[in-house]
Amino acid sequence: MFSDELAKIDWDETTAKIAAKTDADVRRALSKEHCDVEDFMAMISPAAAPYLETMARLSKKYTEERFGKTISMFIPLYITNSCTNSCVYCGFHISNPMARTILTIDQCEDEYKAIKKLGPFENLLIVTGENPAKAGVPYIAKALDVAKKYFSNLKIEVMPLSTEEYEELTRHGMNGVICFQETYHRANYNIYHPKGMKSKFEWRCNGFDRMGQAGVHSIGMGVLIGLEKEWRTDITMMAYHLRYLQKHYWKTKYSVNFPRMRPAENGGFQPNVIMSDKELAQVTFAMRIFDHDVDISYSTREPAIIRDNMACLGVTTMSAESKTEPGGYYTYPQALEQFHVNDDRTAVEINARLKELGREPVWKDWDSSFDELKIVKAG
Repeated sequence: MFSDELAKIDWDETTAKIAAKTDADVRRALSKEHCDVEDFMAMISPAAAPYLETMARLSKKYTEERFGKTISMFIPLYITNSCTNSCVYCGFHISNPMARTILTIDQCEDEYKAIKKLGPFENLLIVTGENPAKAGVPYIAKALDVAKKYFSNLKIEVMPLSTEEYEELTRHGMNGVICFQETYHRANYNIYHPKGMKSKFEWRCNGFDRMGQAGVHSIGMGVLIGLEKEWRTDITMMAYHLRYLQKHYWKTKYSVNFPRMRPAENGGFQPNVIMSDKELAQVTFAMRIFDHDVDISYSTREPAIIRDNMACLGVTTMSAESKTEPGGYYTYPQALEQFHVNDDRTAVEINARLKELGREPVWKDWDSSFDELKIVKAG
């Protein structure tokens, strides 16, 4: 399990290594066709800041070699904000005085229908708070069963599950799982996650192993920028994690995200660090140079101008017209959001803008029949 590997990597030593990277280390990393985590540390270090344009060109080159000029489009749907966790930064915090909603399956279907009217979405991300007693695997399975009638690619972002539960959901049409570790800093993790299942660091960290063991087709990962002051160290730990997963579950497709913390509705927690736009660009370029095949995703947390620019330089997946409140597309359009979006353009507007930029928005890039075809050919 990755938690065992992570225990061998010292946080403070890694922080010091990144700070000590030199101009020569950066130039060496940028000259290599295949980079290791040491190279990644150099490329996200302060020493790499003068090389942003060079990194942008390399990132664009590797992205277009692997993905062409395509941008995969998806939309999230929050089906419940009921949660038993006490994450200090989250609008769904159990102590936050807000109306709690668990959509009925009929209401889920109303949301699916409303989403299909926004644009030709085929990639749906179903999101829940973490309340396994009231909105657990049986509920998620039913939501997936109905969603299959409307979408060809279904992913979930829910509480970490067991291997057997992930396997069960794949039988209901689930193709991918997204889970943010939030932070890899074990010593500080419970400061941000004091109560609830999410407070169990190893259970969450090793959830990615359970996804791989269950044969999940696509696994998404990320850290929440703003929790830890040393965001470079956190992202380096994610790079170690990515390499570990690729080695052990090599048939799986991987994606990464770098969500920058924005104000949540519970009002108290302020980010420990604010990542600048240039730093976000630097880490995005570094990740693409580090791994040519990984899918890099930007959500509507980011402003339109940043998403537009990065769509040409390294990002390969984007959400559009996102609502972060349960039932926000039809049932409860005025409900309390988990976080505020920053790109509020419609799907049609984003589609048009990407085409103006020479990108090709892709609304359907996977179907379960693709795997069935592989099985037939193999037989």
